[in-house]
Amino acid sequence: MDELNSPPSLKATTDSDESLQVLLMQCRIGVERALDRWLPPADSPPRRLHEAMRYASLAGGKYIRPVLVYATGQALDIDPTKLDGPACAVELIHAYSLVHDDLPAMDNDLLRRGKPSCHAAFGEATAILAGDALQSLAFHILAADPSLGVSAAVRLRMIDTLAIASSSLGMAGGQAVDLDSVGKRLTLEELENMHHRKTGALIQAAVLLGALGREGLDETLLNALTSYARCIGLAFQIRDDILDVEGDTQTLGKAQGADSDRDKPTYPALLGLSGAKQKATEMHAQALHHLAALGPSAAPLRWLSEYIVQRRH
Repeated sequence: MDELNSPPSLKATTDSDESLQVLLMQCRIGVERALDRWLPPADSPPRRLHEAMRYASLAGGKYIRPVLVYATGQALDIDPTKLDGPACAVELIHAYSLVHDDLPAMDNDLLRRGKPSCHAAFGEATAILAGDALQSLAFHILAADPSLGVSAAVRLRMIDTLAIASSSLGMAGGQAVDLDSVGKRLTLEELENMHHRKTGALIQAAVLLGALGREGLDETLLNALTSYARCIGLAFQIRDDILDVEGDTQTLGKAQGADSDRDKPTYPALLGLSGAKQKATEMHAQALHHLAALGPSAAPLRWLSEYIVQRRH
C-alpha cells in the first residue's frame, strides 16, 4: 500500500485538520484496495452472494476502524503494509454487523450510507448469507494473510481479540441488550455498558489489532491504548446519538431520528443534548490523557479522537 508509506499521509503539519483529511483519504484508498483483493470477485459463483458482499463492504463508509488500525501502527512504527489484513478484518466485521443490524428482525433500516441497505437491495436471505460470509472472511484473513509478519502466537491473539469483540461479550451482546432495551429507561452505567459492547468493543479491537502488529509490545503501553480505545468508542456512540437528534438524513446517509422513533435509550434522552455533548468532550479529554506516553508519534490517534467528537455524519 504505497500511499500509506508516503510521508505526507501520516506526518503532523501545522494544520491538524488537513493532516487528518490526508490520513483518512490515504487509509481509505489502502483498505479499499486490500478489500478488493480479499473479497471474492462479483462475477464468480455464487454471483448474487458475492455481489452483496462487495456491495456491503465497499460502500464508501468512513472506515474509522481500519484507520485506527493504521494510526496505531504509525504510533508504534509498524510498516503499514503489514496491517492491511487486520484493517480489512475489522472492517468486514463492521460491515457484516451493519448488514444484520439493518434487517427487519433487528432495526429494519432501508437506508445505509445513502443507498438501499443490503437486504433492501438483495433480499433478506442473501443479506443474511452475505453477513455470515463477511464474518468468516474476516477471520480467514487474520489466519492466512502472508503479509502480517507476526508469530503464530500473536496471530492467534489477533484472532481471539476480534472474536471476543464480535461475541456475546462484545458487539453481538451489545446488540442484544439494545434490542431488549427499547422502551426502557436505562441508568447511565447500563447505557455505557451496552455501548462499550455494541460500539466500543470493535473500536477497541481495531486499536489492539494495530498494536499487536508490533511483537513484544510492553503491556503497560498496550493497556494505555486499550483505555484510549474505550474512551473513543464511547465518544463515537455518544456522537452518533447526538447526530440522530441534530443531523439530517441526507448528510447521515441513514434515517435521522430513527433511534428516538423506536424509543431507544440514548445519551441525549438520558443526559439532555448539552449533557451528552459534555460527556463526549470528557471522553475525548480522557482519550488524549491515555496517549501521553506515546508522544508525537500518536498524533494521528489524537486527530481521530477529535474527529470522532466533532464529526457531522
